Amino acid sequence: MKGVVATFDRDNIDTDQIIPTEYLKSIKKFGFGDFLFDGWRYLDEGRLDMSADDRSKNTDFILNQQPYDSSQILLTRDNFGCGSSREHAVWALRDFGFKAVVASSFGDIFYNNCFKNSVLPIKLEKDEINQLFLLATPSPISIEIDLIAKELKVDEEISMQFEVKDSLLQRIIHNLDDVDITLKDAALIKAYEQSRQKDRPWLFNYSNPGIKK
Repeated sequence: MKGVVATFDRDNIDTDQIIPTEYLKSIKKFGFGDFLFDGWRYLDEGRLDMSADDRSKNTDFILNQQPYDSSQILLTRDNFGCGSSREHAVWALRDFGFKAVVASSFGDIFYNNCFKNSVLPIKLEKDEINQLFLLATPSPISIEIDLIAKELKVDEEISMQFEVKDSLLQRIIHNLDDVDITLKDAALIKAYEQSRQKDRPWLFNYSNPGIKK
C-alpha cells in the first residue's frame, strides 16, 4: 500500500477525540468517516444525518487541506487510540480512507480493533517517528508499506522495518474479520456438532417438556 501521510504531532489522542460519543448511536458499522476528529475538523455541531458537505469546516485542520484530505496513512506519536474501547474509532478512520496508522505506541484495545477492520497499526521507535515527522513537516510525503517484507519506505531512500504478528497481518492482507476467521473452520465446527449430537442425544431432544424446538 502507498499513500499521502497526514501528521498529528501530539501524544495521547484518545478514542473520544477520534470520534465523539454522540456518533455512537448508529447501529451501522459503516458511514463514520464524516465524523472523524469531529471536534477539530468542524466549527459547528454535527448530527448523524449530516455529511461533511453540510458542515462548517476548520480550514486550519490538516484533514481539511489538500492533499491531506485524501490521506491514507496517519503519522502520530505516543499512545494513539487510548481511552474507551469504542470500535467506532477504527471505523471512522477506515471510512475516511486511512489504511494505516504509524505511531510509537497504541491503546491496546484500539490496536486489536484495527486488525479486525482492515486498518494496519504500525509501531516504530520514537527516533524513527521523529525522523518521519522531520521529512513530512516541510511538504507532503508519501509512504510505501510492504506488508510481506514488513517494511516502510519513503522515496526509495529511507527504509524502516516494523514488527507485527503474522496471524494479525493476514487479516489485513486478506481483509478478514472475526467471522471470516471462524468460517475458515466451518467443516471442523460442523463435524464437532454432529459428533456432539451423536454422543449426547439428550441435549437435542426437543420433545422434552419445557424445551422449545
